[in-house]
Amino acid sequence: ADLVLETWDLHCDRNGREHRTADMGCKELVVRRGQPFTVTLRFSGRGYEEGVDKLAFNVETGPCPSETSGTSCHIVVTDCPEESCWSAVIQQQDGESLSVSLCSPPNARIGRYSMTLETCTDYQGSSFQIGDFVLLFNPWHPEDTVFMRDENERREYVLSQHGLIYQGTCDYIFSIPWNFGQFDDDILAICLNMLDINPKHLRDQNRDCSRRNDPVYIGRVVSAMVNCNDEDRGVLFGRWDDRYEDGMSPMAWIGSVDILKRWKKFGCQPVKYGQCWVFAAVACTVMRCLGIPTRVVTNYNSAHDTNGNLTIDRYVNEKGQQERPSRDYIWNFHCWVESWMARPDLAAGYDGWQVLDPTPQEKSEGVYCCGPAPVKAIKEGDMQLKYDIPFIFAEVNADEVYWVVRGDGTEKQSVQSSRVGKYISTKSVGRDSREDITHNYKYPEGSEEERAVFKKAEHEKKSIGEEDEGLHLRIKVSEGANKGCDFDVFAVVTNNTDEERVCRVTLCARVSSHNGALGPQCGLSDPIDIDIEPRAEKRVPLRILYEEYRDKLTQDNLIRVVALLNDHQTGDILLAVRDIYVENPQIKIRILGEPKQNRKLVAEISLVNPLAMPLNGCVFVVEGTGLTDGQLVKELEEPLEPQGEAKFRMDLMPRLSGLQKLMVDFESDQLTGVKGYRNVIIAP
Repeated sequence: ADLVLETWDLHCDRNGREHRTADMGCKELVVRRGQPFTVTLRFSGRGYEEGVDKLAFNVETGPCPSETSGTSCHIVVTDCPEESCWSAVIQQQDGESLSVSLCSPPNARIGRYSMTLETCTDYQGSSFQIGDFVLLFNPWHPEDTVFMRDENERREYVLSQHGLIYQGTCDYIFSIPWNFGQFDDDILAICLNMLDINPKHLRDQNRDCSRRNDPVYIGRVVSAMVNCNDEDRGVLFGRWDDRYEDGMSPMAWIGSVDILKRWKKFGCQPVKYGQCWVFAAVACTVMRCLGIPTRVVTNYNSAHDTNGNLTIDRYVNEKGQQERPSRDYIWNFHCWVESWMARPDLAAGYDGWQVLDPTPQEKSEGVYCCGPAPVKAIKEGDMQLKYDIPFIFAEVNADEVYWVVRGDGTEKQSVQSSRVGKYISTKSVGRDSREDITHNYKYPEGSEEERAVFKKAEHEKKSIGEEDEGLHLRIKVSEGANKGCDFDVFAVVTNNTDEERVCRVTLCARVSSHNGALGPQCGLSDPIDIDIEPRAEKRVPLRILYEEYRDKLTQDNLIRVVALLNDHQTGDILLAVRDIYVENPQIKIRILGEPKQNRKLVAEISLVNPLAMPLNGCVFVVEGTGLTDGQLVKELEEPLEPQGEAKFRMDLMPRLSGLQKLMVDFESDQLTGVKGYRNVIIAP
């Protein structure tokens, strides 16, 4: 009699645990490439007989599967499988049920597969549809191109669903919490759909699917699809002008899940609005979901060099006020992601972290995407390697040169120390602290190696290191540049010579945007002549008043202070620049009760209004993968009076055990993008 399949079991739970995909909820089979998974077949009437029955599986992915493209495979059940292709081996037989172990090669195409079983007895064949499974990259497999050796790193960069993103300024570094949520319901389906609607797929489905074994290709597609600048139905709409009324302010998001679900819900219309950290965080979610180790990285004082000459020229008058706007900008910080992968397409030595930057800045091969660029190639100044090295090299190495335009129209180059590409930061593995990775991107300033790299990159360095002799100028901020308060900034002049010096000092403050664009002035000191004793220092203050900056400050909370010093002795003009972050109040979070899985937990959340005016339209948004089901929103009915405290309690139901993060965002008319988080360890 024929062999007839009655039922089957894909063991979603067990396979999910073994393949580290169980957090996706086990609604379907999700496995990683190169690693075996078990399927149990149950036949009706009689069991499988070796030598009599022949069994084979067919697996197919994409709209036009073919063996030559690697998107279809016929797998004969055998005892001696080959390493390099799909295999199926009998594990055990128990009466009418048969367990088979299936395994894909470590370079298989990722994506959604359909699977059928073919049985054959006495040349009589039947075919049974067994269902779908999803295949992901496998950083645990030594032969996968995304293989990562260290288990703690794999936990952080593939499995962790929450993290920290560094923001602020190079003088005031802080982090915001972010809910990546890559294993949340629906996110895997949304990520796979993103691959299926990308323009390369629509142009040539067969070629696109056949290249889905390559993380370099996938990274490039994701980098383009996270922004919508190519009218490619991308995820996020970028906006930097402080006018976000018809969408969400980029400062208000606290996670990627909300963004990706909105994108899906509205038929892949771009979600308004994103800025660099939002683009990077969403790309991080997609890459981690697909199994590629990824982290969000922040570069302070990041240059956007439009004409590719590695120099950003700025023009100010003798009061330090901007004379003419520049097309090149320096962002107080800029975020991108690094993804971990081998680069068999390049010469040896470029495996490891690769920069991908989904923020739309410049086109690459006609599309707004950037990378993957080996971090090693950026450090070595290997400009010709794929992809986009010159642009990223400029982001971390460009010179900023200030020209002072005098009253008679002549220009004089000022002297100031180099400030681009500082404190390149990412969250540490397994801890909520900052890891500084600047050394991965550049050699120490002033070193022989740095000179050699700049020579290779045909870059003549114009800004200086820290000078020991002569006069030195820097800007200091008094404690407590808090929103709602006045505060002081100082030009600090140091005389590193053995003689008295006379000079003139001016300070000018303007509100500024995250992308380096300057807004209205909010403080200006009259030029003051000072004389400084040998080896002494003097401070020139400028008070910045709340009433001056209150209505001018953008949601970026930034004020740029420029100090100018005319050295009467030498005729030199010294210049110092500092971006000041005006701090938001703190959100306090208390956890009440004992945190246990699937048991109610209460969070108490509070915030004090620091401003001298009431806050209207106050909203708290709370989320955390494993702690909340989606987002919890609490709107205050009354305005929050000056110095008043908003306090409320919220019920949580922890689904996952282990370390989770509860994240809170607060929005109102006068205070926006206020963030807080609390780590909660949930007992099983």
